[in-house]
Amino acid sequence: MKIYILYENPDWLPPLRRELDRAGLPYEESFVHTGHFDLGEEPPEGVFLNRISPSSHTRKHIESVDFTRELLVWLESHGRRVINGSAAFALEMSKVRQYEALRKAGLRTPWTIAAAGGSEVLKEAARQMSLPFITKHNRGGKGLGVQLFRSLNGFDQYVDSPEFEPPPDHITLLQEYIEPRERFITRVEIVNEEFLYAIQSDTSSGFQLCPAERCEPGDAFCPTTDASANGNSDRQNLFSLREGFDDPIIAQYIAFMSETGIDLAGIEFIEDHHGNKITYDVNGTTNYSPGVEERHGLNGWARVAEFLKREGEATVRSKIVMPD
Repeated sequence: MKIYILYENPDWLPPLRRELDRAGLPYEESFVHTGHFDLGEEPPEGVFLNRISPSSHTRKHIESVDFTRELLVWLESHGRRVINGSAAFALEMSKVRQYEALRKAGLRTPWTIAAAGGSEVLKEAARQMSLPFITKHNRGGKGLGVQLFRSLNGFDQYVDSPEFEPPPDHITLLQEYIEPRERFITRVEIVNEEFLYAIQSDTSSGFQLCPAERCEPGDAFCPTTDASANGNSDRQNLFSLREGFDDPIIAQYIAFMSETGIDLAGIEFIEDHHGNKITYDVNGTTNYSPGVEERHGLNGWARVAEFLKREGEATVRSKIVMPD
């Protein structure tokens, strides 16, 4: 059974290709940006892996998210198995939806106000927040729109300035700033209800953290494997394995993902000074840190390949018709 990879960022594909090739699995890459599909036809048989990111607009793939939303409905209406399908994709594209689903699952999230409109609307919303607070995009990725404000005057100047970038869905989030017990955030990697590992990310240099092997050149805080990039040292050192991590929140995350139809994700939380774990991001287009994996003999993409193989085999079995 062929695996179809729906993607819009080719830089994220090499590690997945490598593991699919090693496993001898047939696959086809489908670049989802512009194009067409016929509602009167059936999709090809196979398993579809959705790798469309909420940050696709930053790569000038403006149409990818909306087009994928309709494409997934078409695939699922014909009974195709989609990894991180339409239900998961809806959460991937909206932190508001993420937070409501997390809260329903009994997980703590940051106090957040969602605001749509011009600077006056944002200023009015800010007056309901306690200082300090942060802003972020409702549909973002890569830490887009994340800014820390310790004064209302600073916030007012920001939203009135050219530096303020409206989110692609026009919804800006104002969120309580959580002072971390340490300077780290934690990302828990889960595939098919199985905990892989947890990594720590050092946020002392900024918020735009992504463990991918290759990132956009303009992502100042996105680690790459190129130690000489922009004159900086190896950014993979920002990430480290959280060894021995065995916490009840893992089971909560697995139950949350099962309930919401998320097959694989990296879920991030921060611990405050009281030890409370506050979940703030669910990333279905998770990438695995090559530096962490190399240092500890881990391989997240190999586990994903194993999962895809099992799903393909299950799809084949489901289509076998036994004789009377």
